[in-house]
Amino acid sequence: MIAPARRAAYDVVRRVFEEDAYADRAIDSAVEGLDARDRALAQRLAYGTVQRARTLDFGIEELGKRPVRKLDAPVKAALRLGAYQLAFTEQAEHAVVNDTVELVRAARLERAVPFTNAVMRRLAHGFNGLVASLPDGPVKQSYPDWIAETWTRDFGQETAIALMRAQNEPPALEVHADEPVGSATDVPGAYQVDTVDISRMRPMSRASQLAALVVGSQPGERILDACAAPGGKTALLAGDVTAVEVHPGRAEALAKTVRPNVRVVNADVRELAENGFDRALVDAPCSGLGVLARRPDLRWRARPLPELQRELLGAAAERTNAGGTIVYSVCTLNADENEAIVDASGLEVLPLTDDWPQYAHPTRPEFLLTLPHRDRTSGFFIARLRKP
Repeated sequence: MIAPARRAAYDVVRRVFEEDAYADRAIDSAVEGLDARDRALAQRLAYGTVQRARTLDFGIEELGKRPVRKLDAPVKAALRLGAYQLAFTEQAEHAVVNDTVELVRAARLERAVPFTNAVMRRLAHGFNGLVASLPDGPVKQSYPDWIAETWTRDFGQETAIALMRAQNEPPALEVHADEPVGSATDVPGAYQVDTVDISRMRPMSRASQLAALVVGSQPGERILDACAAPGGKTALLAGDVTAVEVHPGRAEALAKTVRPNVRVVNADVRELAENGFDRALVDAPCSGLGVLARRPDLRWRARPLPELQRELLGAAAERTNAGGTIVYSVCTLNADENEAIVDASGLEVLPLTDDWPQYAHPTRPEFLLTLPHRDRTSGFFIARLRKP
């Protein structure tokens, strides 16, 4: 009998790579009916396998002597899951090998059972040494080349490797709360906790909370939240807030949770027929290179969005009063989506160094840039701008 947690993790891995499903959504249905321990194990195995897919594929190809792309999808998923457990967990070797074989057999691929068994036994004896011998970089740390190249270009090789390592580790559990919970951080209202009590706190990295604080919204002001869902930052804004969300379902969900000072508008901010705002927040869609630790599949689907970001920032600025401020924030670590967008905006930069020196951008200190390896939180770029 295949262990329930392994079967659930296997289902998630297949859905992510065969159906382009999001891991965090796929896990919910996969673990239905499992007890808390098996649910936690299934999530760990599924997320780890998705995250480490490139490293796992390297080992499977080297020791299996067959390109991963030519394997049947069930065999590929089973071998990836098995290889992850052998290399990155303390799961019993014999149980991992046996269940991997049984997963392939359950997929009615009896002809692939001998191959699967042979590759798993080779992985058990040689995978760890093979990975240890790799030079530190995108294969060993399991990232697409373009992400490694972007970070090396922007930060240098040493920091690029540190970022890769940091975002392969489980992130700290950070929340926003109106009263003290867990351990306080240097961002007001942000705490680290061991478990989340949804009645008292909202899961949200302190870097994300910092972006909302930088807006500096005040009671009596008109505030534009240009890309509002899921609403974490929206909830931290004071004043008369117009929260704009382009996706109907997300806008509907947001409208059910906002405070009385927030009005939700289902629209594209580029087409919003309103203006006269005192402040704006543009928390723009991005490649998400600062939150890869929280979203295991994102590294394989991430794409930069500079054109959209320029348009959204421009649209928010057009709707802001002269002399008003616009905060541009993105949860990515990519100069093409960060400082380059601000530089092209024509807006005046209001330096943030004095307010938050600990999060100063390493080469452009007028901006903030939280770095996962340095700050132990999500990676966020934050700029405060003024409309002439």
